[in-house]
Amino acid sequence: MAKTDKTHVSGWGGPWTEQKLDCFTRYVKAYLTIMNTYREKFHWKLLYFDGFAGCGDRKLQEEGVNTTIDIFGDQNVDEKDIKLYQGAAERVVRLEQEMRGFDFYYFIDKYEDNITRLELKLAGYLTKGRKIFRPSDANFETRRLALAMKEDAVTPLSESHPYHLKTLCLLDPFGMSIDWETIEQLAGKSIDLWILVPTGSVVSRLLKNNGELMYPETLEHFFGLPKEEIMDRFYTKTYETNLFGEETEKVIKTKNVITEIANLYCEQLGSLFPYVTNEPLVLYNRNNVPIFHFVCASFNKTAVKIAQEIIDKSI
Repeated sequence: MAKTDKTHVSGWGGPWTEQKLDCFTRYVKAYLTIMNTYREKFHWKLLYFDGFAGCGDRKLQEEGVNTTIDIFGDQNVDEKDIKLYQGAAERVVRLEQEMRGFDFYYFIDKYEDNITRLELKLAGYLTKGRKIFRPSDANFETRRLALAMKEDAVTPLSESHPYHLKTLCLLDPFGMSIDWETIEQLAGKSIDLWILVPTGSVVSRLLKNNGELMYPETLEHFFGLPKEEIMDRFYTKTYETNLFGEETEKVIKTKNVITEIANLYCEQLGSLFPYVTNEPLVLYNRNNVPIFHFVCASFNKTAVKIAQEIIDKSI
């Protein structure tokens, strides 16, 4: 399960944005190294899927919560962090300069102007793999991906040459855009999933100290659990008797709530994927407060073993 009780040392990763990108890039290189060894023998085609390739997610803004920069206003996250945050696309494409890359690159972002800018930015990188840019919702496109992978030997682009599709999927919104029903669609597919969980930056702020949940439906869709189970996980009830013998109910919020958010999400992933990183990469802000947990889940034991080794080296 996720832990946050270790002393955080910024180390090789630097700021949390760079640390996340460095960790993921190392994994992609290891992934391609292994897959390239066997792709011809087993007729594999490799697909890279980035559900938030352009900019940070704005779902909470649309639901009445403040803008991204306001969400992180007291988390010591500045404009530089936000710009660095969405840097995975360029790093992954750039790997083709040193090794055989993916056969397909899918870059998704909700806003067309973001996709247009990204396409222009990546135009300078020549790749053998086909780059596809789509202005669309990440939930919708991720479910389309899952549907395309329903049959083991079907390509999303052509059916003339059957092959086995293998996907590396990155879902890293700032907020809580990814519904649990979307993650469920990936179960049973040949997918290595990396997902950024906004444990301390957003989710913890929706769990009020007085026992109330802000945006309970959003939390239900995020965790894939009913409100009652979420309440039971993060709150306990005690009863106190005053001098007059009157009993009152008191709601106590769990300690280390950020860690518990990560633990719960990892447990939910474990109900779909047989292998999940035991200790996700914990990303801290400048005040040494955990704001994200970066988690890997897969149906391949070796994949998660490698992911965990890379995470451990980043601490």
